[in-house]
Amino acid sequence: MEKESFHLSLPCKSISETKDFYVNTIGAELGRNSSLWLDVDLFGNQITFNKSGAFDFVYKSYKFEETVLPSFHFGIIIGNEKWNGLYDKLQTANSEPLKKITFLINRTGEHESFFIKDPNGYTVEFKRFKSQKEMFAK
Repeated sequence: MEKESFHLSLPCKSISETKDFYVNTIGAELGRNSSLWLDVDLFGNQITFNKSGAFDFVYKSYKFEETVLPSFHFGIIIGNEKWNGLYDKLQTANSEPLKKITFLINRTGEHESFFIKDPNGYTVEFKRFKSQKEMFAK
């Protein structure tokens, strides 16, 4: 059975720093690549980074419950074991402590997230649901 996955293409400042972060720090698999672009397999999803030099995203943050979040971010939903292992790994590797945030406590869609910035300034969210069945529940 084929599994659906997403593809996201983003500009990046440095191919080598981006590769180091996603492959060596997070543990993503490196796909096709050159000196101008690279593909990473982030939990079965393809992200392509294209060397673009300096760039800027002007965006506003938004408030979800009591937490202010960047409106421009992307993330991955993973299971508890991978989430805990990645959190511990990134907590050790990161100079700033990572904050775990639980959203929708005792409501449909309860989930826990942490956010980290990559070398390009993108905010990457790692999320786990209390019940995976509630990912799209209303």
